[in-house]
Amino acid sequence: QVQLVESGGGLVQAGGSLRLSCAASGRTFNRYPTAWFCQAPGKEREFVAAISRSGGRTDYADSVKGQFTISRDNAKNTVHLQMNSLKPEDTAVYYCAISPLASYSPREADFGSWGQGTQVTISS
Repeated sequence: QVQLVESGGGLVQAGGSLRLSCAASGRTFNRYPTAWFCQAPGKEREFVAAISRSGGRTDYADSVKGQFTISRDNAKNTVHLQMNSLKPEDTAVYYCAISPLASYSPREADFGSWGQGTQVTISS
């Protein structure tokens, strides 16, 4: 079973950048598409970005296209989310998760094995 641990969150000013990391245990990580979701206070968890097993396919929520970049390094069992030009509305807990589906859809129901999350706070 793959276990995920997120890191890299923190408090930054608007306009700044953060790079989140999702570290996976287990040698089968490269079999799973991986995604980032976020949950802001009082809101439901929502899709941010996803990447296929090989990294050849990426998907983004419309709200982060051109702002965030997802990438993976299967040799290091990690997936990253580079977040640029951050805004206060990006404040949330960010979670990574994997999908057992090669042809995943960018929705929570297709992903599981959630990490504990990392807090991202953007000050204005």
